[in-house]
Amino acid sequence: MTGSTPPWKRRFPKRGADQGPQQPGGPYSARDDERGTTDTGTASLEAVDGRSDLPATTSTPAPAARRRAAAFREKAGQSVRNGGTRARAALGHLADRIIELAPRVPVRDLATLRRQFPGLGPEELADRLVAGAAKGTATVGAGIGAAAMMPVPPAMPTELAAEVTGVAAIELKMIAELHEVYGVRPPGGLTQRSTAYLNSWSDERGVDVSKPSTLGSAMNSHMKRQLRQQIMKRMVRNLPNLMPFMVGAAVGAVMNRRDTRKLADRIREDLRRRQVPWSALGDLPALERPRDALDMSHLARGVEPGERPGH
Repeated sequence: MTGSTPPWKRRFPKRGADQGPQQPGGPYSARDDERGTTDTGTASLEAVDGRSDLPATTSTPAPAARRRAAAFREKAGQSVRNGGTRARAALGHLADRIIELAPRVPVRDLATLRRQFPGLGPEELADRLVAGAAKGTATVGAGIGAAAMMPVPPAMPTELAAEVTGVAAIELKMIAELHEVYGVRPPGGLTQRSTAYLNSWSDERGVDVSKPSTLGSAMNSHMKRQLRQQIMKRMVRNLPNLMPFMVGAAVGAVMNRRDTRKLADRIREDLRRRQVPWSALGDLPALERPRDALDMSHLARGVEPGERPGH
């Protein structure tokens, strides 16, 4: 037939497909009552908490920059903690060194001071002692500042420790002899008096013989903590002594002289309240000299105890 489609081009429905009419209303189309609701619904699109039937949400990993910053903060905190531990260990070692040197400081008793400074009263004699101690600590500061003319960072802690040790020995001698001048010698032997003077140096106050807390026979934890705090304060104040080109020598001399005079003023103010006149003292027993007494002339030149001059 002309115009008819050849049989090989005719379209046949696929096997198993719906062969019903394609228009609505066919035998396989859904009726209106079988259709679902056509409204938009009222279900919320917000996330629901506490649903165990829903899959758990996976946390988004932190960006690489944030992870690196967190790792850097952790390492920095660990470095600070390690540095604090080393600093406390160094302060403890220096405090033990000063405690060991305190009984070796030679102290002149009142009779010796009267023979060396005849015709002077208590205040004039105390002025002489303070002036000599201030000159000695100024020399120590100048010596350390001259040694640090070109500061080397690894040597700075050693230089500061040597300066604090020398200054402490000179000021301990001054404190002990001021107690002799004002007639307030602590009771006990050499070790007990040295502990009392160390406590006086760390507290920057005179020894009160009426308070047993200031006359301990050994350094307890509280006294050692006070001593470490005093050493730290001195080391921080002595940092400008390490300035280069001989500037630190001048700064160290001035600052050490000033700090020694301030300490002496506080000590003398406390001792004047408990001063015993010379006429009422009587003949005090002579002070025993330490077996291995320090050479204070070496300390005044900035030489560490146990070293040779110029070493």
